[in-house]
Amino acid sequence: MKTILVFVALLGLGTDLTMAAASVDEGAKKLVTGYDFLKQHKYREARIAYEAGLQHSPANAMAHFYLGDTCRGLKDWVCAEAHYETALELNLQSSMADMAKQRARKAKVWRLLDEGKQAITDLDPPPTKVAQAKDTLDIANKLGLDDEQRALYQLIQEKIQQRHTLVHETMASSQHQTRSMALVPTGEFTMGSSMGSADEQPEHRVYVGAFFMDLHQVSVRQYARFVEATHHDVPPDWSVMNRPQHYDRPIANVDWADAVTFCKWAGKRLPTEAEWEKAARGTDGRTYPWGNVHPTRLHATAGKEVWSNHSALTPGGILEEGKSPYGIYDMAGNVWEWVSDWYDQDYYKTSPPKNPTGPSTGWTKVVRGGSWGSNADGLRSAERETHVPTYRGFGTGFRCAKTP
Repeated sequence: MKTILVFVALLGLGTDLTMAAASVDEGAKKLVTGYDFLKQHKYREARIAYEAGLQHSPANAMAHFYLGDTCRGLKDWVCAEAHYETALELNLQSSMADMAKQRARKAKVWRLLDEGKQAITDLDPPPTKVAQAKDTLDIANKLGLDDEQRALYQLIQEKIQQRHTLVHETMASSQHQTRSMALVPTGEFTMGSSMGSADEQPEHRVYVGAFFMDLHQVSVRQYARFVEATHHDVPPDWSVMNRPQHYDRPIANVDWADAVTFCKWAGKRLPTEAEWEKAARGTDGRTYPWGNVHPTRLHATAGKEVWSNHSALTPGGILEEGKSPYGIYDMAGNVWEWVSDWYDQDYYKTSPPKNPTGPSTGWTKVVRGGSWGSNADGLRSAERETHVPTYRGFGTGFRCAKTP
């Protein structure tokens, strides 16, 4: 009982201890329980008790003060600030008022810092949100910061500057990507071949929206930058490929997931099978990227028997006569290219006429374009080949696409 009376006095429940002891009700007991929990740093339990007690005594200034302390322990700065200010509005006794003012200001600073931090931790905050975060930090700084708050303030400012730099670098990178890619415009083209294999039939018209396609197959040099930046596992025989004489040759021996991950890192994606075929043959139904002329060594890197430690491949951008109608290099030969679609030999019989993306599931993924070991038939733009997604081969690589 003595303990209860002491806490009753502390909480401003009355000056007459005898009367207080006689009138202790359920609300007062909750407030006393909250104070006990607060002293033990059991902040969650204290909050529950104080909030229950305040339902009975909403005008108790000391209870609001101690609930502010409880929320401060939980680092719930909105709650702490609100209850310190409520305590002041209820004419908290002068001996505690100065402390409440100081703690309310400090809670407000922490709240503002948290708001600024949250604004820049979003994956892709809009510029207006970043600007708002800067304004919020300025207000917090003007209110005054202690050492701990100053350290967080400086950290957030550094993050904002880093994000500002990243935005500019991303814009520059996007502009560079556009220069290294070809725009394939919106429109229809003929997909498949009435003279090809069964899985290329029926020949049909397909509408594809505009997209960008890499001018070149992803090179060893580009893949090395990706590995360095992400610590992604290197493909088998990486030490053979990752040499100066091969830097401009296409990467090979990568599986479908490797290709997807690289393209995502680069801010791009794998092309769909329909996008790939349109980028390769254009809209006139040609057999090869360059036309209908039988392939020669000036058109494509093909017909070779051995990998020769990656020397069988040709550096990108050399075979001018083999370019597609959109100026894209090596759409035939060098390496087969992973696309995003699952494979179904009968897909063309039921595929949608507009922006097809392949079956929803499957066992194997489509690769296109032939490789250094292909014959003339394998270089045809309508030719479809298939591998399990985990397949790796010296003749399999990829290039990326991007939606405008």
